[in-house]
Amino acid sequence: MNYRIDALQYANWSEKIFRQMREGGLDAVHVTIAYHETFRETVLRIEEWNRRFEQHSDLIFQGFTAADLAKARETGRTAIFFGAQNPSPIEDDIGLVEVLHRLGMRFMQLTYNNQSLLATGCYEAEDAGITRMGREVIEEMNRVGMVVDMSHSADRSTIEAAELSSRPIAITHANPWDWHPAKRNKKDAVIRAVTERGGMLGFSLYPHHLKGGSACTLQDFCEMIARTAERYGVNHLGIGTDLCQDHPDSIVEWMRVGRWTKKIDYGEGSASAPGFPPMPEFYKDNRDFPNFAKGLAEVGFSQVEVDALMGGNWHRFFAEGFGPK
Repeated sequence: MNYRIDALQYANWSEKIFRQMREGGLDAVHVTIAYHETFRETVLRIEEWNRRFEQHSDLIFQGFTAADLAKARETGRTAIFFGAQNPSPIEDDIGLVEVLHRLGMRFMQLTYNNQSLLATGCYEAEDAGITRMGREVIEEMNRVGMVVDMSHSADRSTIEAAELSSRPIAITHANPWDWHPAKRNKKDAVIRAVTERGGMLGFSLYPHHLKGGSACTLQDFCEMIARTAERYGVNHLGIGTDLCQDHPDSIVEWMRVGRWTKKIDYGEGSASAPGFPPMPEFYKDNRDFPNFAKGLAEVGFSQVEVDALMGGNWHRFFAEGFGPK
């Protein structure tokens, strides 16, 4: 089955966006349900999603296992898999890993830019690596079937997470640093540590992570994927668009600063433009997902390779990573 999977989105969810997912043929999307939320606040986010699943049951449903992709294709809907971009939902309680997994959380980042109780974020000056609690949480995530995501983590922490984890880990949304040297893009040693152990890299469309920013072309993007495939193997790569559609600037501020500072953190963007930059022309929303297949074929990938990059690799990864040990 030639699945289409986007391994990271955080949009301002609406019926419009769910219909665009269907128009783009997306079988599954990993959605962020927490940035800086506590456990109780995360449960409230799940309640919000439960209402969406009820109100838009013809378009979306909650995914729990890789088998839900077949269900999505058979019923003409999109399976929604939950993830957190910070370990804040587990607070300081390792027991909440299993609780959140039972509620459907299938991905959790060990950091979101800053130092956490588990690891170091990519914006910190010093990277101390995986902490004592981090080691225990990785083991527990491995046990229950929650994917370790290091998209916003620093280099040493990511390499150590890959080495410590008994299951392959993921970088769901980032690009190679040597293509575009943004803080959140990943250096060779990091990508190698993840992919050599069976992990995945999802390519991001967030303009600050693209060479040329919003002016990046489909050909530029797909040529970058081709070079990455030559280096690390096509079977460890997929798409994680980091689509943040229809959000006001207040949400951008929440993503970047949460409650840890009173100041505005502009991230890797310009201080004069605190919101999201425009998406590249070839990817405005989910309806453009098929453009990837066209662009990948044009830069020389075979149909089998295109299918793997569009979702086949993520499907295999889901099957390996979502169940208990």
